Amino acid sequence: MQFSHWSRALSLVLFGGASAALSFGCDAGPASGTGGGATSTATGTEAPPSDPDVAAGTAAINAGRDIFRHDTFGDEVFWGGALKMHRALEGKALGGFGPGVSPKTALAVGLKVDSEALPAEVVSGVKNGTIRLDDPATTVALLKLDAVVGAKVTMNADGTLKTIGFQCALCHSTVDDSFAPGIGKRLDGWANRDLNFGAIVNLSEDLTPLADALGVSQAAVRTVLASWGPGKYDAEVFLDGRAVRPDGKPGATLIPPAFGLAGVNQQTYTGWGSIPYWNAFVAVLEMHGQGNFFDSRLDDAAQFPVAAKNKLGHTTSKTDLVTSKLPALQAYQLALAAPPAPAGSFDVEAAGRGKSLFEVGAQCAMCHMGPAGTDAGWNMHTAEEIGIDDFQSSRAPSKAYRTTPLRGLWTHQKGGFYHDGRFATLLDVVNHYDTTQKLGLTSPQKSDLVEYLKSL
Repeated sequence: MQFSHWSRALSLVLFGGASAALSFGCDAGPASGTGGGATSTATGTEAPPSDPDVAAGTAAINAGRDIFRHDTFGDEVFWGGALKMHRALEGKALGGFGPGVSPKTALAVGLKVDSEALPAEVVSGVKNGTIRLDDPATTVALLKLDAVVGAKVTMNADGTLKTIGFQCALCHSTVDDSFAPGIGKRLDGWANRDLNFGAIVNLSEDLTPLADALGVSQAAVRTVLASWGPGKYDAEVFLDGRAVRPDGKPGATLIPPAFGLAGVNQQTYTGWGSIPYWNAFVAVLEMHGQGNFFDSRLDDAAQFPVAAKNKLGHTTSKTDLVTSKLPALQAYQLALAAPPAPAGSFDVEAAGRGKSLFEVGAQCAMCHMGPAGTDAGWNMHTAEEIGIDDFQSSRAPSKAYRTTPLRGLWTHQKGGFYHDGRFATLLDVVNHYDTTQKLGLTSPQKSDLVEYLKSL
């Protein structure tokens, strides 16, 4: 297999001992001289002993970040072994099949590149144009550098790709675009509303495993995947086979953020369960990682015919690569604070007026309570209560909707609002509640409410 000159240079970076220079933004742990009883080199005074509980918590958060960013839970067995996604990324010229996926194409379907994982010569090559962004070999090289957020490859001895797996960060991280659109420093917990995962999976030459599980043809699977579009994923279709809403629109829901979850009891739009429950659900049933997952609710063949047929509620693996990682992963997610709205992104005075309306006049705070902006406890809502259909709620054991948390709302305006993006703007949401709840808001009041929501 022939690689261009820059690709050979990248191979030297990969295999020539320079990998230690790559940075993924992870903490290296406490700095030397800050442990219990250590002497401060700056002042010569004794530093206070470290709190073992704080140290353990910090260690768990750091471990959770590594899991969130880099752990595949062994899902290469599915994405690489069964679907052979890596072959589609390589393309025929590099030992795979088809045209391959260039960086331009990868960025167009929402994949992100971690600029801090790029060696200096790669940064220079992209800037001066000597590294081509229309060549699948460039994508392969970026994958080998662990620079593609949420994707991890292993290689054969001859340098070709052996397999590929995906990580939590694929859907729930993005980048700050500080280097170029789609290339920059990681932003963990942000919903990747650019990611067209359905289009990515459709690159596989053989979707038999998915077709067999769903009991449909490959053509039908491809149609469903193509219907999702950017920023959406349908987890429930692999449980109930209901790919289309009664109105004919796709059943996929928007990828939610994974930050600002402290104090939030319901981690999904329809309240499937807590953070560790949903992490296990996704890691085992959706990512196809190697782990154990039990939920007898999925035995209900009337509500979950696909899950019941495939006994998904009783999934076991000889090697469990998921369960032991759930505590640290939860610790990291709870530590991810929602980013504050940028200065100048909203009208401060109008937001102040909107806050008063939100808390009293518009009745929003009756459900969007406290800093988290969601119901306290375990309260859920029927479709009738919030003035929408019950298609998505009927796909969950709760058969109800959770009040969506509002922290960092400004970061995920792309794709619309509500679980399926049915409302294009925040004003559309306000208008919906003004109508269904008969609030009688004036146009200026609605505008103030929108500015407040943008400030969260």
